[in-house]
Amino acid sequence: MHLTLPQCTIRPWAETDAAALQRHANNRRVSIHLRDRFPYPYEMEQSRAFLGWIAKQDSPTVWAIDVGGEAVGGIGIEPETDVERVSAEIGYWLGESFWGRGIATAALTAVTAEAFKRFEFTRLFALPFADHVASVRVLEKAGYVREGHLRQSAIKDGRIRDQLLFAAYRTL
Repeated sequence: MHLTLPQCTIRPWAETDAAALQRHANNRRVSIHLRDRFPYPYEMEQSRAFLGWIAKQDSPTVWAIDVGGEAVGGIGIEPETDVERVSAEIGYWLGESFWGRGIATAALTAVTAEAFKRFEFTRLFALPFADHVASVRVLEKAGYVREGHLRQSAIKDGRIRDQLLFAAYRTL
């Protein structure tokens, strides 16, 4: 996937992104809102391992959010299986110095539209932590609909947290 937007470019990750990835991902204020598989601290070892994993994929479903020629975040989809194979979870993150500029909203909107074109999904969904107001706002601005509130559904850093369920749907 390669999408050029006014705010950013969505593009494949490259080995040359290792330093930028490590720099922007190694932030507690970023990782606290993400799954545990996104570690903190985010060292060069994790950066190289992630990029090596992406390089082995035949058709990657995780892309870099690029601003000014630098990878400053990521966005991706995780397809479901079995009877849920028409759905995929979508997730994204952005380096703190790029927050508040509309970049995440633009990236989410564009990748959502492109995913519905490229894949046979009827639904994309996201599960932000309920207290992550900025991510909830990004989803709302990108046209996602709140479907539910999952109480006590997750644990992060030993603290039980609620999640919200947002979804976007393919027009049939």
